[in-house]
Amino acid sequence: MAEITLQVRKRGVVTLPADLRERYGIREGDTFRLLELDGLFVLTPMAPMVPELAREIERLRLEAGLSVEEFLQDLREQRARYTAEKYAQDQPA
Repeated sequence: MAEITLQVRKRGVVTLPADLRERYGIREGDTFRLLELDGLFVLTPMAPMVPELAREIERLRLEAGLSVEEFLQDLREQRARYTAEKYAQDQPA
């Protein structure tokens, strides 16, 4: 575990050393959560879900050999089937 000294500057800005940013792939705009635990600060990265999900969806689309249009059409059809099944179950017998 490394010990690093940081200084709080105007407006509460704290700069992480370049080697630390490089080691952990920290880039401008990355978001973190600061937890305060009885006087101890823990900084943890917040993984943005949308870009990660978009990459996974694109990977699956390419793996399936679908065009964007085919992929979107399939999603529409699946949503229609899901809606029909879900709301059919909610109807009184």
